[in-house]
Amino acid sequence: MAFLRNPLAWYKRYVEEIYDTPTTPAAVVGSAGHRALEHFYNGAPKDIAIQKGLEYVRSIADFEIHFGRAKSRKEKKEKRKLMEVDYLRAIGYYLARPPKHTVLGVEVRGLVEVEGLPLPIKAISDLVVASRVQEGAIDIVDHKFVSAFSSGATKPLFIIQAIFNYYTVRELFGKPVRRFIVYECKKTKNADGRTQMRRYEIDFKKHKEDFATFHRLINDATEEIARHRIYLPNPSDMFEGENSFDVYRFELIGE
Repeated sequence: MAFLRNPLAWYKRYVEEIYDTPTTPAAVVGSAGHRALEHFYNGAPKDIAIQKGLEYVRSIADFEIHFGRAKSRKEKKEKRKLMEVDYLRAIGYYLARPPKHTVLGVEVRGLVEVEGLPLPIKAISDLVVASRVQEGAIDIVDHKFVSAFSSGATKPLFIIQAIFNYYTVRELFGKPVRRFIVYECKKTKNADGRTQMRRYEIDFKKHKEDFATFHRLINDATEEIARHRIYLPNPSDMFEGENSFDVYRFELIGE
């Protein structure tokens, strides 16, 4: 996804291995939420899990965060307070009634070879759980902390992420993988009192045709990065557009 969105930013990070692009407040909140849930599903009490996420937010230095319009020390301090409020609200919503699963793995990392793909693929799965719809099978659970709910489980990004996770988890656990389940937790409070959580489900049995598209996309992207090419920035990239354009303008990375 990084390559499709911004080739130069992708090259800088994943080929040159330069990791100096500041993160966003939203990304910090999301990472803190994942840190808390990692501790929670590994057996920590709710209050300890929440504290671990809060410690993560506070451990990120100002220079590592792109604060947007907040420039002064006072403005950045206020922004950091809002980050903590967003985090505590979101994780509080989730842990008030956490989904129940028979957890088999937490933060499962995999790098596997897949037949028909020239490069191995890598994925990190938030949770691997026993499937409730197929005996002996497993499901993959992913958590997202968002400002607004997504349009649905057919979102291409969800499907591509799901298939990456499908292959790594299938190889690591040696069991059939049935579903990819996404829980989105909204950071802002719904004024009408509706739930702050939304669940999306991708049943792999119903998405067999998407595997062919996935293989074609990975093969085409691999062929594209293998040829001699010039990596161009994407100034409209909301995450790294400005940084990638500066890298290009000042010729910080050659061919």
